[in-house]
Amino acid sequence: MASRRMAHDVAIVAMGCTPFRDHWHSSADDLLVDAVRECVASQPRLTLDDVDAFWVGTQGSGMSGQTLARPLRLVGKPVTRVENYCATGSEALRNAAFAVASGAYDMVMATGVEKLKDSSYSGLSAVFPPADGTDVDWTAPAGFSLLAPAYQRAYGVEARDMRSALTKVATKNHANGALNERAQFRKAVSAEAVERSPRIAGDLGVLDCSGVSDGAAAAVLVRAEDAYRYTDKPIFLRGMGFVAGSGAGLAADGYDFTTFPEVVEAARQAYEQAGITDPATEISLAEVHDCFTPTEVVLMEDLGFSARGTAWRDILDGRYDLSGALPVNTDGGLKSFGHPIGATGLRMVFECFTQLRGEAGARQVPDARLAVAQNLGGQPGSCVAFVAVLGSER
Repeated sequence: MASRRMAHDVAIVAMGCTPFRDHWHSSADDLLVDAVRECVASQPRLTLDDVDAFWVGTQGSGMSGQTLARPLRLVGKPVTRVENYCATGSEALRNAAFAVASGAYDMVMATGVEKLKDSSYSGLSAVFPPADGTDVDWTAPAGFSLLAPAYQRAYGVEARDMRSALTKVATKNHANGALNERAQFRKAVSAEAVERSPRIAGDLGVLDCSGVSDGAAAAVLVRAEDAYRYTDKPIFLRGMGFVAGSGAGLAADGYDFTTFPEVVEAARQAYEQAGITDPATEISLAEVHDCFTPTEVVLMEDLGFSARGTAWRDILDGRYDLSGALPVNTDGGLKSFGHPIGATGLRMVFECFTQLRGEAGARQVPDARLAVAQNLGGQPGSCVAFVAVLGSER
């Protein structure tokens, strides 16, 4: 499959992100306004009127482009609403990037939002279209709980070692989130608390699972050659890949629960465009989709950060800690932020943007030059996946 760089390089010149938490007194409209207002205000050289076209990602908090046009009181502007499972925010960014790279627009905005806490539903909500009855009927925790035992069997990992690796993912990400004022959960958790938390599915406890929250985020994109007109520190989109799986993994016996093929292919595309040949040594930091602790273990290998069968050991050795060789989920990840579906992908990019500009404060990764933002949706065997490489240099 061909995967080419865009005709024009693209830069992000401004971003905004609300806190992700229980916004009982704010609507989806309020959250979008807050994220867009912060985004525009962060760069005094731009105004909302400068934006030629808009994208808004949401799974269930709005329909049509009016989801954004109405609260922003946009007049005469094209606004497109997109949805792609949990990669919805990433999809807004991807489409906006293509639009500005094509030359159709000079400046575009990607936004994402989700209001989940007052949806009367305890998890992630979705309305599925009628099907033929052959779809696998399981919960997200149940599906992702299958990753850990499959990984143990494939690589001969002892149960205690696997449990320790999963626990380390949770404690690491919560420790990072404790340093982030935008995170929903700003408290470090102990290994004992993680392992004693009530069981949800398989060996996964409550603290192996990401939370439910509300939030919004926004980004302004321009062609790279125009970036310095708006900011002294633009962040460049070096490569991106997106894959929508066929679902065949759930249609036959023998699916390998130790990998997400969609992530592997999306990463291959993004790395090829960015000229990355050894992500384990070339990437400064990564934001990944830690919806459940075993997901992060598998992703370390799918993204090429660890060799197959070794991620559990690299995690325990601290490779992915904030002070490690390749910090992962420096902002706290889904474990600390929760997962407002339409906003998560852009929240990941916001952290990469912040780190690459050297503005992450206590979370700052020294000399950060290249970052990966990886987002997935669906379930093992039937996923959509997005991977982007962002850099401080063109």
